[in-house]
Amino acid sequence: MKIDRSEQIRLMAIHAHPDDESSKGAATIARYHHEGVHTTLVCCTGGEEGDILNPKARNLVANKDIAAVRREELDNAAKIIGYDELILLGFRDSGMPGSDTNNHPEAFSHVPIEETIEKLVAVIRKNRPHIIITYADERDRYPHPDHIRVHEASVVAFDHAGDPKKYPDAGKPWQPSRLYYVFFSGQRILELHKKFLEAGKESPFGKEWIERASSWMGNDHIIRVDVTGYTHIRREALLAHVTQIDPESSFWFGLPDDVIDSVAPVDDYLLAKITDEHGNIVDVERLYGSNNPDDRKKAKAILNAVQGDLIG
Repeated sequence: MKIDRSEQIRLMAIHAHPDDESSKGAATIARYHHEGVHTTLVCCTGGEEGDILNPKARNLVANKDIAAVRREELDNAAKIIGYDELILLGFRDSGMPGSDTNNHPEAFSHVPIEETIEKLVAVIRKNRPHIIITYADERDRYPHPDHIRVHEASVVAFDHAGDPKKYPDAGKPWQPSRLYYVFFSGQRILELHKKFLEAGKESPFGKEWIERASSWMGNDHIIRVDVTGYTHIRREALLAHVTQIDPESSFWFGLPDDVIDSVAPVDDYLLAKITDEHGNIVDVERLYGSNNPDDRKKAKAILNAVQGDLIG
């Protein structure tokens, strides 16, 4: 269950679009990169359907290929965060849920999932990460078709990367040690909402947000990674996505860094799977959700062993 620290630890984050790497777990990557961990970003789509959310940036994309603009922004953000390597899978953005672009024949969500899994398996086998970070199945939170597809493909790729019988042409098998889901906890949202009100500001977390966040409370298997001193990285990386991020957004920038550090100097994760000392994959998520007390006891023992540190 422990990761061999005699060699350089390698971490891979799998994201759907340019800017997801900045809004989700950027401070974690910055911390581990600073500590000597090799960090790889896999971006599955080019973000072709991204809206221009910064009014002052509309002239930047006039007569330009939005995918090329977003690629440049992604390069800049990845450097700020501290990614050692950026890998583009080359799929097409499906667009927001319910949009007409979901039906585009080349949309990521329409690509046969086996094709995506094989590409991810090949990337994993080549880069040999110990840690993989991806998305949970959040159809009830953020049902973006590309995020759903990233989850579906990443979980299977984690399972198959070490199996020589699977995708034999995708490289020499390599089994990662841990699979995590990047996660926004209800506790974090409620704490930030409270700080907005204390500062006399209008909170970007309205009634629906608060109701949803309150329903997420009680989740006691969250891994909270201390990113004190790195929380500003998320702000800087987000601002690198000039077309996608409004610098006046209260959602992203309504509270100063020192307040964020005082109330939420952590990034939240769920431990989904772990490879044990015998090379067997343990589905921690399933154990934790089991009605069997022995399963839950085993899950909690695993979680306690990695609490506060994705590497452990």
